[in-house]
Amino acid sequence: MRILITNDDGVHAEGLEICAEMARALSHDVWIVAPETDQSGVAHALSLSDPLRLREVGERCFAVKGTPTDCVILATRHVFKGEKPGLVLSGVNRGQNVAEDVLYSGTVAGAMEGAMLGVPAIALSQAYGPEGRSHMYWDCARKHALPVLRKLLDAGIPRGTLFNVNFPHCPPEEVTGIEATAQGQRDQTLLSIDERKDGRGNTYFWLGFARGITKPRPGTDIAALDQKRISVTPLQLNLTNQGLIEDVARTLA
Repeated sequence: MRILITNDDGVHAEGLEICAEMARALSHDVWIVAPETDQSGVAHALSLSDPLRLREVGERCFAVKGTPTDCVILATRHVFKGEKPGLVLSGVNRGQNVAEDVLYSGTVAGAMEGAMLGVPAIALSQAYGPEGRSHMYWDCARKHALPVLRKLLDAGIPRGTLFNVNFPHCPPEEVTGIEATAQGQRDQTLLSIDERKDGRGNTYFWLGFARGITKPRPGTDIAALDQKRISVTPLQLNLTNQGLIEDVARTLA
């Protein structure tokens, strides 16, 4: 089975190598096509106004000056000459991708693009805590990712679906279990705008996230991580709210 690995942290990210380790335990045919630089937060963006530049940085390892979505498309259409891989793995991301993160995440988008191409796809992320990115329990993902991947692959991934897997911020031996979860929801008032001045007195802004205490709904990805459980969320490509179609039809009649 050919496995394609991508991410949004960049081709030299530590989590990417962990993902490659897991992939090589599943197959001898592992390829990496990942962004040249950090593409966190680019979501499912395509580079339509800039050229894509592909650079070989190692054996079966390529860097792309573009987004994770660009990487998956370039890999399947050019590097593989139109031959689809058997699996797309995206990650392991530096930081959790839960709740609304799913809509912003380049990591999830890389897996989503694989699913759009009809390829089984899984996004993988390692959470970090209040200490920030400087304190990462990478060994948590390193120890637990492979058993999770094997279970999901053995069961099969339905067409039009991808899995979003998040590992909790704790040493691997403190993980309390694994849980099938729903996408959670945060209090969006925590999103902040930090206004600053540059050296010439011009105003510029940084997006930021305020620290707040939230009580996550049971059964969600946020709650699972809070309980030191591995969160596995099935996501679907079709965003239609099926339950409202009849109501909308009556409204428009």
